[in-house]
Order: sequence, then structure tokens, then C-alpha cells
Amino acid sequence: MLDTMLTPKNIEIISHLGLAMVAGGLIGLERSYYGRPAGFRTHTLVCLASSLLMVVTVNQLEWMGDISQNMIRIDPTRMAQGIMTGIGFLGAGVIYKEGFTVRGLTTAASIWITAVIGILFGAGLYFPASIATFGTIGVLSLFHRVERWMPKHSYVHFNISFARKSRMPEDELRKLLKSHSFSIGNISYHIVDDGEIAEYRTIIRTKNLSAVKRLAEHLIAMESVHEFKIVPSGD
Repeated sequence: MLDTMLTPKNIEIISHLGLAMVAGGLIGLERSYYGRPAGFRTHTLVCLASSLLMVVTVNQLEWMGDISQNMIRIDPTRMAQGIMTGIGFLGAGVIYKEGFTVRGLTTAASIWITAVIGILFGAGLYFPASIATFGTIGVLSLFHRVERWMPKHSYVHFNISFARKSRMPEDELRKLLKSHSFSIGNISYHIVDDGEIAEYRTIIRTKNLSAVKRLAEHLIAMESVHEFKIVPSGD
């Protein structure tokens, strides 16, 4: 029985699915390492499912039988389009908004490229699929470190409120932020809690995210501050 199952065609299908599982698992391990919502198992299943659907599609003649009498045009790219449409829903599920920051975009992109890799393995395009697998792992792991070393501006959503009668003047607030290495743009003004609380809202910018911690500690020590919120943007 084992001999009848291990035909050259079945061995080829097993290699398609096995390599897809390995590729998805490698990408998922990187996501799990960083504690992302979609990790090892999710990426493995996405890659396996994409590969399996493509295997079914490119081998339609095996299960459709003799179609010589029927005018049927086989187009595997339609299955690939359907897979990518479905992956869009899964990718959207890992994107979430936290305050003013949108997170999960990189994980959604990794799920998307994992589905593409699964399609390539399912179609038997091993070389581009292998290159894409290692390229994806490189982007997620190595580029993550490069991005931290690169000089860049970090944007931070900043809200601060005071009792209306003892609010900090705008000029003093700007000097305070500048002393902590932040540059500041336009400020919006709000009076809340039946006119008892004066609030400033703005987006500040810095080249060093450690300045966020120093600013927070400074504001915590200020008794005049009623409330503040500092939310760094980023994935």
C-alpha cells in the first residue's frame, strides 16, 4: 500500500507541501520571537494552505478526469487571486489601533508574503520561493536591527492637561519640550470637565526615543500637571 501511495507524483506533492510548511514556520518563528499576534503556527498554516490550494489547482487534470470533450480553460492564476483575497481578511485581523498608533502592519505584511511563498511552492517554483523565504526572514530580522540603528525622527502624540487656573503657559511648555530634545509643531487647545481643565494636544518629534522616558519622569514629578499622555507612533 505504501508503494502505491509513494508514486513520483505524490512525492512531488509532498515536497511542495513540506517545503511550504518549513518556509512558513521559519517566518513565523521570527514573528513569535518578537511576540507578534500571528506567529509560528499561523504563518505555517497560511503557507501550507496556500500551497495546498495551488497544488490542487495545477493538478486539476488529475481529479477532473478526461476533459478533452469539454471546452474548459484551466487558469491557476485565478486560484492565486482568490488566495490573496482571503489573506486580506486575515491580515486585517492582526492590525489594530492603540491610541494614536496603528500596530500590526508588519505582521500583516509577513502573512501576505507568506501566502505568496506558499503559492510559489504549490506551483513548483522552488527557486523563487526559496529566495522569497530567506529574503522575508532577512527583512523581518536584519532590517529590524538596521532600522533601530538608522538616524530617524520619531513622532510622539502628546497630550497634557492642567487645572485651568494654574495651567502652564504655552511658551513654558515649548521650552520644557525643547529642553528634552523635542521639536514641536502646532498645538490645539481644549477646555474640558465643565471648564475646569485646560488641555494641550500636539505631535512632538525627537531623534532619540529615550527622551520620551525622561520627559515622562519630569512630568510625573510636576504637581501642577493634572494628566498627560505620551504615545510614540510606530508599528
